[in-house]
Amino acid sequence: MITIRVMTMDDYDAVLALMNATPGISIRDADSREATARYLQRNSGMSFVAQADGKLIGCVMCGHDGRRGYLQHLLVLPEYRRQGIAQSLVQRCLSCLEALGIGKCHLDVLKTNDAAARYWHGQGWQRREDIDRFSFTRPGNENA
Repeated sequence: MITIRVMTMDDYDAVLALMNATPGISIRDADSREATARYLQRNSGMSFVAQADGKLIGCVMCGHDGRRGYLQHLLVLPEYRRQGIAQSLVQRCLSCLEALGIGKCHLDVLKTNDAAARYWHGQGWQRREDIDRFSFTRPGNENA
């Protein structure tokens, strides 16, 4: 049986292991234990994990800036894919955002991650062609 529940810091090591084992996922300093704790506290109850037989098999992190929602690190182990788990994880996030009056959500996909781009397009998400993302990184924090 697959269960979905709110992610806590007790899940950090298992989530990091999932991220490390998933092609196309970029792990940065911003994924540190401390940064993740801040994120989960700031966006309490909005990130989720999926479990089967006592082990973590999927996750998604969700947050917002008060106007727009953001998803990061949607992952499901390959042997559990095509069962609607990812869709359930995302729907939980979108429901949390909707409860806060936030009707638009963004996510980033690395340009080299064709599988993720296909997944999101297939779920009805639209690739933005009208904007480019710009980032600023303080010198010395190039892996932030």
